[in-house]
Amino acid sequence: MQPLISLAGADLGYGRTRVLEGVTLDVHSGDYLGIVGPNGSGKTTLLKTILGLIRPLAGSVRIPDAGHTIGYVPQRDTLDTIFPLSVLDIVLMGLYDKLHPVGRPRRQHRDAAMTALGHVGIAELAQREYASLSGGQKQRTIIARALVAEPKLLLLDEPTNGMDLPSETGILALISHLHDEHGITVLLVSHLLHTVINHADRIAFVTDRSIRVMDTDEVVSTSRLSELYRLPIRIGRIEDRYVILADTAYSEPAATRARQ
Repeated sequence: MQPLISLAGADLGYGRTRVLEGVTLDVHSGDYLGIVGPNGSGKTTLLKTILGLIRPLAGSVRIPDAGHTIGYVPQRDTLDTIFPLSVLDIVLMGLYDKLHPVGRPRRQHRDAAMTALGHVGIAELAQREYASLSGGQKQRTIIARALVAEPKLLLLDEPTNGMDLPSETGILALISHLHDEHGITVLLVSHLLHTVINHADRIAFVTDRSIRVMDTDEVVSTSRLSELYRLPIRIGRIEDRYVILADTAYSEPAATRARQ
């Protein structure tokens, strides 16, 4: 089966600056891929390439056509909350390409928006002002905005950033539900491995100007994690969940300390 997204030997960046080099990555229908890396590693560059906002500097990139809509969920703090928009208004923004520039949303558009809000569990908040919501409720609203166009692929950028534990747990459970029950392909971008390791089938590590993709079962190998993070890693399991810890007994080599 042909992948939805395919990068082959792609150099990604801006102008003459290469942020990532030789990227090879395939995403197939039904995948749940976590994209993990520290801030500044190139996750945003990869995201913009997948969204078609920037072109590769070398190699090839194939991204979904109009028949395979990408539902994009940006970081919630990028959404302007100055205007007193309702939750329903925010979700209707996801249908901008179907709405007349000066016309009002029709019944079918409102029905679609309410269905999307139902999928994320906050239909009762449709008339609430978006700015008044909690962080978790805002994130569900933005996910509903992406879902209203019935995408085949959902791309989420740091969807749990800055959340407390109950909100984070709820959002990750919602994303897994959309993947498992609705068949939506998921790409979840995060700088925290623990955010995705208990949910994603595969994880793409963005580091050292390259991307390494591994199955989750391979990732939980302590030796592989220690190699990737250049730090002794301990991994445990509580019931059916992985817990990742840096070795607190680790002592940084003197040569490394001397360079700082």
